[in-house]
Amino acid sequence: MSGPDSTQPDDISERYSEPSTVTNKGSSIKRESNKYPEQAHSRGWTRYSEKFSPTSVDSKHITSSTQSKSGRLTEVELVSDDPKERLGLANVVRKTNFTHFEKVNGKNVNVVQGLELHTQVFDADEQKKIVEAVYEFQRMGQKGRLRERTYTEPSKWMRGKGRVTIQFGCCYNYAVDKNGNPPGIIRDEEVDPLPPIFVQMIKRMVRWHILPPTCVPNSCIVNIYDEGDCIPPHIDHHDFVRPFCTISFLTQCNILFGSNLKIVGPGEFSGPVSIPLPVGSVLVLKGNGADVAKHCVPAVPAKRISITFRKMHESKIPYGFSPDPELRGVRPLAMTPLESPSQQKHIENKEASSHTPASAPPQVVSKPNNASLFNKEDEFPPLGAMNASRRRR
Repeated sequence: MSGPDSTQPDDISERYSEPSTVTNKGSSIKRESNKYPEQAHSRGWTRYSEKFSPTSVDSKHITSSTQSKSGRLTEVELVSDDPKERLGLANVVRKTNFTHFEKVNGKNVNVVQGLELHTQVFDADEQKKIVEAVYEFQRMGQKGRLRERTYTEPSKWMRGKGRVTIQFGCCYNYAVDKNGNPPGIIRDEEVDPLPPIFVQMIKRMVRWHILPPTCVPNSCIVNIYDEGDCIPPHIDHHDFVRPFCTISFLTQCNILFGSNLKIVGPGEFSGPVSIPLPVGSVLVLKGNGADVAKHCVPAVPAKRISITFRKMHESKIPYGFSPDPELRGVRPLAMTPLESPSQQKHIENKEASSHTPASAPPQVVSKPNNASLFNKEDEFPPLGAMNASRRRR
């Protein structure tokens, strides 16, 4: 993977034409053959999603007793008949006892209340497929094959400001734009819908009790970091409801939390709580951890990808938005006592020593020394050229 390759066919359906094994019912992807000839046939995107879908995520793994006559899922927890999925659910490690008290408006508040860290959700093979999919989306964006606001690549690299972003589901505006739109979701701007592989990831997280069925994400943003890139202190916009989550790939890094994070230098921040984000982990933000504490990602030590899934507030959904039918009625699996979070406290206690103590003094974190998921240096080489050739809609 070395970025755009002019020797490869542009049509995804030509590149990935193996027989269909994953259904993609009612995809909400809009096809505009006059503007997006490469996306004119749904077969191309479907086959691409088959190539890069988590292998053990399959909505067929529900018993017939959980479906109504209309075919929609009922409001009860599902029971999987797939031993592999039940084993995967049982192996998820969950940490939910994050604690750090600060004075907020004169009150002693646990500012990280509500944070959850889930590991062993996606295995190494699934992670690699997801990363390959993200890099393919980047190549599509560089060739102008995604909607204009879907893909953004900086025109000039600056330390901490070189992140590539890919938005699906909605167009989120980080700052007041040239048209005067304020920060938040731009309702009259269209971006590409959630790709099937991301839909399968969402289903996995709801079914495995990581995200609640009352807050199923319908949008996401992909961040592609090169070494030295960062995310400054912030609280996520309330155009998105809580909880939301972020998943880490390629390289472990730290995320800082605190009601008052300080900018020390380019890509360097100081805060009282530092949480390592293992490769493949899912960090869920809600409660004080989402709305009282700010969070930031210091300069990363190597190439990193994060995918943040969020549900849009009903009043902020874009005018032309079509919900994905695959996510309608998705429900969590029933858990045995050994799979329940309450039975994993001994695991949390064993790992507690590896996390920064709540009483630790503020620290400066810029480049944690963590190994990448892949051993080869050139497994995922530096990202390609700037997006000068991107076509406008």
